[in-house]
This record gives sequence, structure tokens and C-alpha cells, in this order.
Amino acid sequence: MAAPPEIKTEVTDLAESKVKIAATVPPTEVDRLLQSAARSFAREMKVPGFRKGKVPPQIVLQRIGREAVMEEALREGLPEWYERALISSGVAPVGDPQLDMPEPPAEGDPLEFTIEVGVRPSAQLGEYRGIDVPRPEPEVPAEAIDAQVERMRESLAGLEAVERAAGDGDFLLIDYAGEIDGEPFEGGASTDFLLELGTDTLIEGFNEQLTGAEAGETRTVEVTFPEDYHAEHLSGRDASFEVAVKEVREKRLPDLDDDFAADNSDFDSLEELRADIESRLLHQAEHQAEHEFQDAALDAAVANAEIEVPEEIVQARALEMWERVERTLQQRGMDPAMYLQMQGKERDEAIAESRGEAEAGLKREAVLAAVAAAEDIEVSEEELLEALAPPAGEKGKPEKLLKRIRSEGRDQLLVEEIRMRKAGELIVAEANPVPAGDDAAASASDPESGEKLWTPEGEGKAPTGELWTPGDEKD
Repeated sequence: MAAPPEIKTEVTDLAESKVKIAATVPPTEVDRLLQSAARSFAREMKVPGFRKGKVPPQIVLQRIGREAVMEEALREGLPEWYERALISSGVAPVGDPQLDMPEPPAEGDPLEFTIEVGVRPSAQLGEYRGIDVPRPEPEVPAEAIDAQVERMRESLAGLEAVERAAGDGDFLLIDYAGEIDGEPFEGGASTDFLLELGTDTLIEGFNEQLTGAEAGETRTVEVTFPEDYHAEHLSGRDASFEVAVKEVREKRLPDLDDDFAADNSDFDSLEELRADIESRLLHQAEHQAEHEFQDAALDAAVANAEIEVPEEIVQARALEMWERVERTLQQRGMDPAMYLQMQGKERDEAIAESRGEAEAGLKREAVLAAVAAAEDIEVSEEELLEALAPPAGEKGKPEKLLKRIRSEGRDQLLVEEIRMRKAGELIVAEANPVPAGDDAAASASDPESGEKLWTPEGEGKAPTGELWTPGDEKD
């Protein structure tokens, strides 16, 4: 398939990290969309002498008028032209564009329009080679190994019935039936329910009133459903539960010995099991230390540079970041509005909380782009194909994908992303590791102590040790 005609662009720098892109769509491209719009109208037209849907475009233009057909052509073509104009201009847009288009072109004339949009700020580089960067020495304290072993024991714990009063950490096998205003309610009864004391398994205050209970005992538990309870007909209501305690069960942890290791792992002794845990924790700590070193090197280069980031651009990037989160939530079947409600936040508040990260990201991108330009970093054909191998899939052909991307004019976006990644790798490779302080070393030695990345599932992801690049923020 032939590539579409090139859209010519001219970029003018404006103040406050903005640019104006003057775009010109060639007459042949305008006429192509005009003919396409005319054929769309023809599908519904009835003209004597022509079958329905077979009315020639020229007749459609005569009957409906060129202006009306041109309006439809612009509605159809403008999104594509706008995207191609951005690609052709080579700018990295930030935020929503302002589109200005004069009167539709006359027959045989090109279409001209302008786009005003925020862009990544520029950086005046300082020192970025040979920077002294703290690098923590990964360690695995014995307490971290102990904690892992204890978690393993907890997962293998058993429950044993005991003849005594129940306390925190014990489990009760109970039957319960609840009433509100003397009447049973839906979902208010259960049999053979296993309840752990010392937790809020059920409604707040329920468990506490069963402390000290013994098998065979019946107690009345009075509670109030929370105002934000998921069942609206119960929220804020007072309820009374009759609870029959059938058993008190005590958690029994397995003994920590060689038999424990042999029965529950691939190792014959506890010493071998602990050594394996230490090895895995050290591997995680090394990855985290490398990740922190890479980030610190890039942040040091940013600190040495002069970068002005207008507030409007920061706000636009923060909005983009939150919109990506919203799309991710929706893809995983979660309602963004419901998520915010659970967090007790408004949308504007969530966007505002992203401003610091947005500004930091923009500064990093500015430095990476400046280093790539200063070092005249180039991207080989092999590097492009390597970058496209994962998207192409196991049976796909990166060469074919690259050819398509080039035909659409998108290859420069990929080139720029790889150049910036290589710029980051250069900064890290040239950095001088220096001993880190106690706090950094402690963080590296405990893979669970570092800050975790937010994910819609609410779980933190362990650092991968890969260098941050602008593409990391994309879907």
C-alpha cells in the first residue's frame, strides 16, 4: 500500500515550552477525502438514472454542495491529519493541542491549519559524565531471613481444637444469626464460620466481644454497621447477633528443624533452606541497588542542568499520567470514579498529587534528549529491529513491523525513544559509584523496605533494575 502524501509542517517556538505547528495538507489528499465523503453521502441518495449507492461523487457534489461535503471530509480527515502533522513536525507534545483552521480550501488548493501545543522543555546541560553517585552495598541481615522463614511457617500452620478460653490469635468455629429491630436480615446468618480473634474479619467490634469465649458458650454481640458499609440498607444500623461458639482452635506452627525444610522445600536441612532464602534476597537487593544507582545517576545529571518547566506543562503532564491510570483501571474492569471514592479523593486531588512526579519526569526527558543531541547518538537498524521484536511477537517479523511504521512516518518516534534510552545508559556507565549512607544501604538490604510502585491492584512491584526511559510511562 502506497504511503499517504506527506503533510508539510513548519515549527515555530513560542514562550513557556510551547510551539506552533503550521501544517499544509496537499490538494491531492484533500480531494481524496472529499471524494470519500461524497461516496458516503451517495450510499443514502436516490438519483434518477443511478442505483442507490452508485451515484458518482461529482453528482453528489452538485446536489448537496461542495461546502457540505467538505465539512464531512474535514470531520473524517482532520484527526488523521493532525496526528500526521505532529509526527512530521518531530515535536514531543505535552497536553491537549489548540487547533486553528481557517476557511475550508477552495477547489485545487491545499488545506492549511495550525496546532499550538506544549512540548517537553529544553535543558542546558551541566556535568553528566563522571558524576559521583552513591551506590548502596546490598546486604541481607539475619532478621530478613528469619522473617521469610516465619512467613513460611505461618503459611503451613495448622489449627488444633483446645479446651480453654479464646484469646487473640485463636480461631473460633461459630454459628451466628443477626437481627435488626428484632427481625432477621439478609446475609446476617452463617454456620461453621471460622473467625480469627484479634482481627476485623467481620464488622468492627464483633470479634472483640468474643474474646474469652469457650466451646459450648453462646454470646450476644451488639454492633453498628459503618456508615460506608457496602450494603446500603445496613449502613449505620444497629444489629444484634446471637453467636454459638462450637470450638476454640489454636494455631500450631511446625517446628523449625531439618524435617521442616525437607518436608516443605527442595532442601534437606534448615541451614540449606536459609542459605537459599539469603541468596534470593541478596539477588533482589542487588537489583534494587542497581535500580537506585541508575535513578540517582540520572537525577544527578538533572540536578546539574538548568531546566525551566512551566507550571502549565507540569499540569498537562500530570493530567496525562492520571488519564493513563484511568485507562489501566478500566482495562482491568475497575471504575476510576469508584477507585477514587475508595481512596477518599477527588479527581483533581489525584492529578495534583502527580505533579511532583510529572515535573521530575519532564526534567529527566529534557536531560536525556539534550545528552542524546550533545553526544550525537545514533540508532542502528539492528537496534530498531531489536526494539520491535517483543511487539512483533514470537511468530511476527520485526522487519515487517518496521516497514509499516516507516510507511506511517512513525519510525522517528521509536528512534528518539531509543536515543534517549542510550543517553541514560551513557550517564549511568560514566557515573562513579561512591559508598552510600547507612539509610541507602539499609534500603538496599531489605527488598521490602523501599518505596513500592503503585499499581491498580494496590500491590507494589519489585524493581526490575532496568533504566528508566520515557517509554516507561506509556501503556
